[in-house]
Formats: sequence, structure tokens, C-alpha cells
Amino acid sequence: RGWEALEPCECKLCEAKNIPPYPGPNKMRDCYCTVNLDQEEVFRTKIVEKSLCPFYGEDFYCEIPRSFRHLSFYIFDRDVFRRDSSIGKVAVKKENLQKYHGKDTWFQLQPVSADSEVQGKVHVELRLSEVITDNGIVCIKLACQGLPIVNGQCDPYAAVSLLGPTRSEAKKTKVKRKTNNPQFDEVFYFEVTRPPSYTRRHFDVEEEDVDKMALRVDLWNASNLKFGDEFLGEVRIPLKVLAHSGLHDAWYFLQPRDNGSKSEKLDDLGSLRLNIVYTEDHVFPSESYSPLRDLLLRSARMEPVSASAAHILGEVCREKQEAAIPLVRLFLHYGEIVPFLSAIAQAEVNRTQVHDFIQESLLSLQICADHKPCEIDPVKLKESENLETNRENLRQYVDRIFTVITKSGVSCPTVMCDIFSSLRESAAKRFQDPDVRYTAVSSFIFLRFFAPAILSPNLFQLRPHHPDPSTSRTLTLISKTIQTLGSLSKSKSVSHLASHPSLSRSQKTRSEVTLASLVLTRFMIKRAQGRNRFGMKNFKKRWFRLTNHEFTYHKSKGENALCSIPIENILAVERLEEESFKMKNMFQVIQPERALYIQANNCVEARDWIDILTKVSQCNRKRLSTYHPSAYLNGHWLCCKLSSDTAPGCTPCTAGLPANIQLDVDGDRETERIFSLFSTYMAKLVKMQEACGSKSVYDGPEQEEYSSFIIDDPQETYKTLKQIVSAVQTLEQEHAQYKRDKFRKTKYGSQ
Repeated sequence: RGWEALEPCECKLCEAKNIPPYPGPNKMRDCYCTVNLDQEEVFRTKIVEKSLCPFYGEDFYCEIPRSFRHLSFYIFDRDVFRRDSSIGKVAVKKENLQKYHGKDTWFQLQPVSADSEVQGKVHVELRLSEVITDNGIVCIKLACQGLPIVNGQCDPYAAVSLLGPTRSEAKKTKVKRKTNNPQFDEVFYFEVTRPPSYTRRHFDVEEEDVDKMALRVDLWNASNLKFGDEFLGEVRIPLKVLAHSGLHDAWYFLQPRDNGSKSEKLDDLGSLRLNIVYTEDHVFPSESYSPLRDLLLRSARMEPVSASAAHILGEVCREKQEAAIPLVRLFLHYGEIVPFLSAIAQAEVNRTQVHDFIQESLLSLQICADHKPCEIDPVKLKESENLETNRENLRQYVDRIFTVITKSGVSCPTVMCDIFSSLRESAAKRFQDPDVRYTAVSSFIFLRFFAPAILSPNLFQLRPHHPDPSTSRTLTLISKTIQTLGSLSKSKSVSHLASHPSLSRSQKTRSEVTLASLVLTRFMIKRAQGRNRFGMKNFKKRWFRLTNHEFTYHKSKGENALCSIPIENILAVERLEEESFKMKNMFQVIQPERALYIQANNCVEARDWIDILTKVSQCNRKRLSTYHPSAYLNGHWLCCKLSSDTAPGCTPCTAGLPANIQLDVDGDRETERIFSLFSTYMAKLVKMQEACGSKSVYDGPEQEEYSSFIIDDPQETYKTLKQIVSAVQTLEQEHAQYKRDKFRKTKYGSQ
């Protein structure tokens, strides 16, 4: 696997300011912001009404599932009667994302123009052919990748022009229907004058001045609308590329329309404040990571654990979260998560000092006596609302969710049960209070899992978008109440889940989404399932709803279900090849009798739906091991050509979550990410080494600048640090050498 690039991106859409007023009596606008990969929308914020300086404050995270050139942000003005109008955009080139990494930055909004909105690339094959006459012929052959989807589809064609001081010829290809990766199986010929100086190895059209001649390829989307065909992009190639070999074969990114030397006066469209965190993981083959990976995996067996590579990573990283995520995934992949977390928990318990004043302080605040089941601010009540009624409604919400949580013990993943069991035993040995073994677990799981998931369901993939203000307020009150119950209650109902080793694995592993009943909702396009043999199987927009128990679709939001698929009937969830229906972002939900074909709104949503549907159905007993990647059409499967609609699948199903929830993790990628963190914080590693030397030599307290590091054993910690630095430096050299080699091999115009 060479040097593979994988790209997670996190954006915080903060606020916009100085948006131009609406050109009417009411100057205010109702604005929302979208996140786009090139022209494909992957996220949309809430609408902020009646404001020219809207505040969004929303987070969006995604693993970017395809290549892109620009990460773009558009501000739209909602219009309830007509199509929403775009106010302006911010487009950041992929190669410039690192400039703004992790920084709050104000970007000036730029105008949106159809002629500048381009994506995709074109493959151009040029050949200069000699003919019997005193002329030459330029032959052109074309193919494209990654063109945009316009109004749900793409019907592209190409216009090819040979441009020169004395000529301008143009020829068009046929339209390719319903594809954004067209192969134009056509060859165009342009005749050029053959001068006396022509040889087989050199071609110089003196009469026409070949240095001033160029080939222009324009891509268009054939449209049935009255506005005409839509411009998709262009590329210009000078004919002098044929000067030496007479052959040129290369990929080019499509470019915006060339408007010549026109300079447009730009209006002030306002500004948008963004915080972008973008990471590219360039992953080497597995053997390159062996020294660092082995060092990390020995962490659970290190004495003391604070001298281990994993613990040191947590010490030097600015945010614990950035260290925790790759470490947990790596340890899960190699089956080391329980030993490591048990060692960490034991170390934390041993360091804990009992302070009676903490309990006394809490009691003095009368939290137990005065705290209500929910917090309701009378100032925020609307005129039509009643305080007592609201309190009762909220109590019912809390009661319902708390019941779901306390019954989730049998669904808790085995690996989490093992960790909680270890934590419980460590707490029981350290403290005299018999209830500590339970509150240690319940406080942990409520604080770290349930309360954050209820407060921000969109961050835990329980909802596709940030909730509206009213729902967000309700979730805040529920989260506070649940957190209080988990930390102050003497109930053993939740923590008791760690005491049941007799529970079968299948009972303990439903999925990661047992928190709430409603998991995901969205409008998507579905193909008629064809329950009748006759009749047209067309595509229709439907409201899809997923819970822990069923997957349904409805004609519109709030109506009765047109179809309900029990979760236990889902045999597999897989992507559907684009060629099946000439449609992008499609996936299939395979049932015992048929497959449901669905088109998501974009590539990120398609991946999210596949992931979460796979998770909720992972423990189904009859899950398939093979599937058909293409549809069954015209009496046969398009992939394997078998005629029986019940024929076994021809392709292995993609790996999901096994019964013991060992994630489908790329261990090399996680090690590469950990290497990147060590490399970023190399200065802190050096300081930690100096701190170890100071403690070893003087055997005294740590110096002031090193007081933030936990160093229980300076000698062992120093040894580990030395190994970390050596492994990181070796990997840095490999990356640098690869970049040098790649730079030497790269030529202009190549893919």
C-alpha cells in the first residue's frame, strides 16, 4: 500500500458579519451556511432569522470520503417563495488548509459565479499524425472523472477547440447520460500545416506559429432548462507539448472559465469566521511502523504505567482527546485496550487522596436537598406555557431516558464491561465505602458517555444535525439531570452491568446507539421495491427514519410509514455501484426477499447511513457474507450476470463490527497519527527528558517548568522517551525521502 492519504476534517462554523442588507423595506435576512466539498454540499447549519451578523456556533466533523480541491462554505439567504439565493462563499484550496489549521480566522466572502464553480479532471490524449500530403493531423481523445452532479444528475459533453492566431475550430462530443465519469469514445482530428522543416522527431509549424496555438476542452452539462447548458470547466493545452515526441497523454484539473483580463469590482459581501482542523494521514506500509507500534503496545505491561509510551503521549499533547482517540483505536485493534485502561485506572486510584472537605463542601451547597429533577427558568417561559406543565413534561422525558439507560446493561459491549469491572475492583480495594465500587462506574459512564451524548446528539451520530434551540434547551436540562443521577445516586442499576460475566456476548453487544430510541432521520431518494412484477419501478423522495428497532420510510415527515423494515431483517448494508442506475451516492439495504436501493444526498451522508445501519444490525444472526454490488435489472445481476434474483452474492461483504465490538481499525493509520502527534510535540518530549535527568541526578522535586509532567520513575521514563524519539526521527526521515522522490517523478499535467 504505498503512501496512502486519508483525510479527517473538523470545522467550527462560528459567525458571519456585515452581510449586505436585503434590497427591500425589511433589511434583515434569514441566513444559513453550508459546507461543501467542491460543489457537493455535505452539511448545513440552522437558519438564523432576521440578522445581518448571524451566529452559528456549530461543529461539523467528517472523514472525507473522496478527493476534493476546495473546502467551501456558502452563505445562503432563505426565500420561502423562490429558490434560496447565495450571498457569498469562502473557498479554501486543499493545499492551503494547513495555514488555517486550528485557528479562528475571518474570511472575506467572495461572489458566487457559475463560471468559477468547477471540480473534476479530464484525461487528454493528443497525438500528431503524419499524412501523405504536406499536412499533419492532431488527434484528440477524452475521458473525465469527478464532474459535479447538477440538479441530481450529470449529462456531460465536451467541446474541443483548436485555437490559434488565424483559426478557431470547434467540435463536440455526444452527450453521455447520467454519469459524472464519462468516457468519450470519440477521436477528433484537426489538420495543421506541415512545414518543410518537419521531421519525425520535431514538429514546428512556422506558418501558424505553433507556440501560439492551443487546444481548449470545455465540459458542459446538457440541460433541459430554458437557461441553457451549464458550464462545468475547461482546460487549455499548448500544442508545443507535441514538439518532441508527437504524443501527449495526461490528466488535468478542470479550471474556471477564462475571462481574459477583465477585472471585476467586488462588492463587500461580509465576512465568515471559521475554525478548521484538517489532517492528512500519509500512511506507509505496515513494517515502517513496527518499532513505534511495538513500543506503544507494551504500555499496559510497563512498570509503572506512567513510564509507558501511551501515557507519555497523553502527557505531552495539548488536548487529551487528540491522544486518546488514536490510542484507544490502536489498542482495540490489537486487543490491548482492557489491560491498558485497567493499568491506567489502577494508577489513578492509587494516586487519589481522600479529602473529606470535598464531600462537606457539596453538602454545604445542599445539592442533594435543593437540586430539582430539571432546571426551568421562568424568564424563558412563553406566554402560552405553564411552569408546572413543563416540569412534568421534562420529568417524563428524564424518566423515559433513565429507564432506557438502566436497561441497557445487557446491551453493553463486552470490552466496556471488562473495563468497568476492572475499575470497580480497583476502587473497592482503595476505598472503604462499599458503595464506591458502584459510584465509580456510574459516575464515569454517565459523565463520559450518556450526559454528553444527550447534550450533543449530533456529535455522537444520533442526529444528523445540530438540534434547534428549543430542543437543545430540553436536552441540556435532561443531560444535567441524568449526570446528577449518575454521580449522586446510590442506585446500582447501571454500574451493576459490570457484575454479570454470565451474560452471553450476543446479549452484551447490541450496538453503540442504545442511548436513545430515535437514531437518524433524513429525506432521501428510494427506488420502488417492485413488490409487483409489473409496473414501473421509479425513484421517489421519501422521509427515512431509523430507530433501534426498525428502519422506515414515509411519504413526508410525520405521516404513517409506507414501509417498515425490522432491524433483525437487515442482512447487509452495502454501497451500490454507480453504473446500476447512473446515480451517485447510492447504497442498498438487503432484506430476505429483496434489496432496498437508496440514494443519499451526498457522499458523507451515504457513508454515515451505511455505518450506522451496519452497527444497529451487526448482531443479526442471519447476516450475509456475500452480496451483489450491482442491481438486479432486466432479468440478471449486472455484476455477475446471473439470471436468478435469489442467486448468492458474488462479492464478500465489507467488514463491520464483530460481536465483541473490535472495530474495523487500520492499525497503521492510527500509528501514523500517533507519530504525527509525537513529531508535533517533540519540544515537550525533549523537556520531559531533561526533567527525567533532573530528577535522576538531584533526586529532588521537579523544576517549575516540568511540574506538569507525571514522572514516577525517571530512569524508566527516560528509556522510553529515548526509544520514542528514535522511532519518530526514523519515520520523519522516511516521509522526507518519499516526498523528495515523489517531487522528482512529478511532471506538469500528470494525475
